[in-house]
Amino acid sequence: VQLQASGGGLVQAGGSLRLSCAASGLSFSTYDMGWFRQAPGKEREFVAHINWITTRTRYPDSLKGRFTISRDNAKNTVYLQANSLKPEDTAVYYCAALVRGSSYYTPSGYSYWGQGTLVTVSS
Repeated sequence: VQLQASGGGLVQAGGSLRLSCAASGLSFSTYDMGWFRQAPGKEREFVAHINWITTRTRYPDSLKGRFTISRDNAKNTVYLQANSLKPEDTAVYYCAALVRGSSYYTPSGYSYWGQGTLVTVSS
């Protein structure tokens, strides 16, 4: 299984980025997918989740309205649109595939992880 995240980079505060995560080696359309992030010296933090069949999305309250997760099952790809970025959004962003029945908001619920893509937001 491979999850290849891309799209990170350097952006000014207030800007936007669209992250992508291309999956291979698994039945992508049958997995819930999530995005997490980890800033230096901090724990990995839940960012977004999308259900495999309903495409219902979930976010932490702190990110609602700025981040949007979506998926294209035909391309085996999950996306994260990040708008109105702030310096505190600076982190490595990871995509992951959820173990069926596990909690979507905790990293331990996810079985497969991408390598991460770095997002740096300058002030």
